Amino acid sequence: MTPLTREGIAARLAQDISDGWHVNLGIGMPEQVANYLPEGRDILLHSENGILGMGPTPPEGQEDETLVNAGKKPITMLPGASIFDHALSFGLVRGGHLQLCVLGAYQVAENGDIANWSREDNDPIASVGGAMDLAVGAQRIWVTMQHNDKSGAPRILEHCTYPLTGVGCVKRIYTDLAVIDVTPEGFLVTEIIDGMTPKELQDRSGARLRFADGVGKLLDQTRAA
Repeated sequence: MTPLTREGIAARLAQDISDGWHVNLGIGMPEQVANYLPEGRDILLHSENGILGMGPTPPEGQEDETLVNAGKKPITMLPGASIFDHALSFGLVRGGHLQLCVLGAYQVAENGDIANWSREDNDPIASVGGAMDLAVGAQRIWVTMQHNDKSGAPRILEHCTYPLTGVGCVKRIYTDLAVIDVTPEGFLVTEIIDGMTPKELQDRSGARLRFADGVGKLLDQTRAA
């Protein structure tokens, strides 16, 4: 039983992005999705600092310090990519023009609430930033995250205990152990890593899980990338 790496989680999610979608990649693990987009699909990646048409991470030593995403990480740009100001960038977000936003998270609740910017109410450093706009502006929110935190506590919960970023917005979660849809009836597991039983996954979760008929195997897509 081998949990997926952070790269493996990003690669698995990338397989589900549809042709023709405009997609925002959040800071952290979601940024790696750019490196695993399936060949032949016309997918435009957006960054809220004003870019549409991002490519994969540049090879080491070939970075251009003038080309960075919202997380200040080096990027490449595809032919035909656009650079524009924040007003237009957030107009795309708030206008509902993004088919998908991929966010990292500290916690996700069974009703689709997401907490991804602070672990306490009075955090003097954390800032919600553009995530609050993306949570309500994108047509769908998918989350990449580890199933449990470093102490082993579950991140999939009945109710979030950290300050919320958005309410009822998450549609799907990709973790190192499973792919889970957020439905009106709660969490529905559609894929699970090889060797893990439903009971073991339930024991590592903080909310009731339902399991789809014929739950699939969660595979490491980086081996085929």
